[in-house]
Amino acid sequence: MNDLTCVIIGGGHTGLGALKAIQGTTKGMVNGRRLRFVLIDKQHGHVRKVMMFRPAASGEEIVVPWTRYCSEGVEFVQGTVTSVENGERRIRYTDAQGKDSEIHYDLLVVAVGSIVRRPNPDQGGIALTDPQAAAEIRERWRDNLRKAAGETNPEERKRLMTIAVAGAGISGMEASAELALAMREEALALGLIPSDVSVYLLNARKRLFPEGPEKIGRKLEQALGECGVTVHHDCKAMREESGLVTLNNGNSLAVGLCTWTIGLIPNPALRGMGLPITPEGQVQVDQCYRVQGAQGVYSIGDCTRIVDSSTGKADQMTCKEGGMQALRLGKIVLADLEDRPAPVHKSMMDVFAIGLGENRGLVWARKWGLNFIITGKLAWKAKKLAWDSASML
Repeated sequence: MNDLTCVIIGGGHTGLGALKAIQGTTKGMVNGRRLRFVLIDKQHGHVRKVMMFRPAASGEEIVVPWTRYCSEGVEFVQGTVTSVENGERRIRYTDAQGKDSEIHYDLLVVAVGSIVRRPNPDQGGIALTDPQAAAEIRERWRDNLRKAAGETNPEERKRLMTIAVAGAGISGMEASAELALAMREEALALGLIPSDVSVYLLNARKRLFPEGPEKIGRKLEQALGECGVTVHHDCKAMREESGLVTLNNGNSLAVGLCTWTIGLIPNPALRGMGLPITPEGQVQVDQCYRVQGAQGVYSIGDCTRIVDSSTGKADQMTCKEGGMQALRLGKIVLADLEDRPAPVHKSMMDVFAIGLGENRGLVWARKWGLNFIITGKLAWKAKKLAWDSASML
């Protein structure tokens, strides 16, 4: 019999999770037919997107070669998908050399994820969007510290040793903590006073971490303070220009660098693929992740509007929820191929892990109406385990 081809669009955390889950449930065979996998992504390797702040702070490599994931029965194709033609069961894509090509599929998983929201070009600063931007951020603050070491004007030296992080979600908190710690270490090596380093985290809301109770926000602010981060609440950056960050309250901050961490949006590439999407740009699926009106096509992760039908609660755009969806998708695909009832989506419990530099962090979970909190080294280990598990390392 002919092989079945399962194409997975997107090699992020959720796409890799889907690959692993479908491989695990089917064992590579369905109804006597071998299941062949094709993973397609525009990047030259798997980007550990949830760790984007690490190369900005420490220069850590967060791109993993595809060879790590392409075992027997798995082929990688570098390219950008331009359309999904469900009637013919094929996708069209442009490969790394700019050539238009196509792939036939029997099963298709759309997991193109999200992209980091960018400020308008005239707002200045550097958005923490990709490894290249992260490298630019690191080079900028390191160059500023080198200049500060030779600067005789106290005000200018202070400006060069200051960063504003605009956006206080989890990425903003993690980025500000790691940047403050890295800058202090570098300042010491250059003969500067580490405590003169200033990292301001600009939070447009009244408190940190509105997803949880107030005491979690207070604990996070305290931990950030211990790293050298000062949080400004009800404070939104409007633009950075010539070393000044203008705030929504009319004040300004003198900075050597402004970094934007202002959240995620569904991957805009979805709008050209021909799939049914919501006004917000997410793929429309049923409770088993099947794309509406598209036979054999599934979609999960940040790019998908997924709702628990029993509660009406929509999944958020987080790595942990994408991971749980991927695990369930493996069971759903096998059930559909064997023509039996498939499991349906269920929301997971509230649980968040936030890393704040080596051996620092906070894990919060809510179950049975109770709050469970872990801090310090154990929380950091839990966060690191989550990062590594998401990237199948």
